[in-house]
Amino acid sequence: MAFAEKAVVFLLMMMAAFQVSHAAVHKVGDSSGWTIIGNIDYKKWAATKNFQVGDTIIFEYNAKFHNVMRVTHAMYKSCNASSPLTTMTTGNDTIKITNYGHHFFLCGIPGHCQAGQKVDINVVKVSAAAAPTPTSAMASPVPPANVPAPSPNVASPFIVAKGGVGVLTLAMALVAFLTHA
Repeated sequence: MAFAEKAVVFLLMMMAAFQVSHAAVHKVGDSSGWTIIGNIDYKKWAATKNFQVGDTIIFEYNAKFHNVMRVTHAMYKSCNASSPLTTMTTGNDTIKITNYGHHFFLCGIPGHCQAGQKVDINVVKVSAAAAPTPTSAMASPVPPANVPAPSPNVASPFIVAKGGVGVLTLAMALVAFLTHA
């Protein structure tokens, strides 16, 4: 392999390592989880987070008493759980954020949404230099009428993970580059 080809491979691996290191895991409600006990303000909880494409959202709850429904903005506003986009019932549901925009969730148990058990996960697009731009969509979020829909993107998606994976990938790329130079 020529030096130029090796340099390109090395740079691509470094870019992948950079992208890998930015994902975060967010447990909805933090230590309280997904519940109506304790007057958790999920709007305030979400406002303290910086959600990005590649992040993982975890809903932990007692499956005997709660569920998680992905809904449209209109359904979210009115607490209408009659025809959700998706319903999750395991008590430990994980969602990977794969696109920008609003992602609306509520508990479909009667009275729970009205009691505040709903959350708007808003993934704001950041500059192209600071964030990955995958094309896949997480159940096609429906943005509110007064918020423009995110523009489509044609970039390749990255596989994203949390922790030291980025450093490990960078180290492996450096070793591979140096041993084949």
